[in-house]
Amino acid sequence: MSLIERVAENDESYDVCGVGCGGPMTGNGASVSPLNIPAWRAFPLLKKLEDVLGVPVAVDNDAKALALGEAWYGAGRTLSNFLAMVVSTGVGGGLVVDGVLLDGNDGNAGHVGHVIVEPDGALCGCGAHGCLEAEVSGPAIERRTGRPPAEAEISERIRAGVMVGRAVASVVNLLDLEQVLVGGSVALGFGDPFFQAANQEFADRCRLDFSRDARISSVQLGEAAPLVGAAAVGFRSVGSAPQGIQPD
Repeated sequence: MSLIERVAENDESYDVCGVGCGGPMTGNGASVSPLNIPAWRAFPLLKKLEDVLGVPVAVDNDAKALALGEAWYGAGRTLSNFLAMVVSTGVGGGLVVDGVLLDGNDGNAGHVGHVIVEPDGALCGCGAHGCLEAEVSGPAIERRTGRPPAEAEISERIRAGVMVGRAVASVVNLLDLEQVLVGGSVALGFGDPFFQAANQEFADRCRLDFSRDARISSVQLGEAAPLVGAAAVGFRSVGSAPQGIQPD
């Protein structure tokens, strides 16, 4: 919180704070328990930030924030039905269906990182085996290969793409989506081999007439997507955007 306190002391030009945070969470971010931040379990992030900043704070899942950002200024501007996902330290997703960002019962809709892609695969931080996050996240790749993702061999980049394509094929078949937008340091760092493998696996598994034309592509906002998404979370919470998800 020391960084936030410095910002609050030196800048009074803000009216709202938008936050994208790893999940799961409860009560729209009132309590967060990111699987990749063990020190945060039922952490009261919303109240902590409001106490320091003195302005309204809105917290949402970081991948849902990504979906908002892409709908606002990125590739989602022309889409009404899409999945935006992060493949990085963790793996998460935000679902837009009929122009509406899905929240779910407690704000956790879209957790594509916990779709099972290897039934007897690696143990995930959630306690299950073979989750997409346990197979393709940065920490998972480093555990399996002994090397950071940036040094991954081409076979590892292709494998990650295959796993992502396998997971999102089920999501697209289930929800009749137009496109899948993927960001995060692992996906963007793996580049063309990752996306080509993802689309090949996706094509092999999406054979229905309504799903076979969908594609997996990189987020349009690139590395800026998380910050734009956090801003969209904030603006949306104070009514600076019209109904649905796309701000003016």
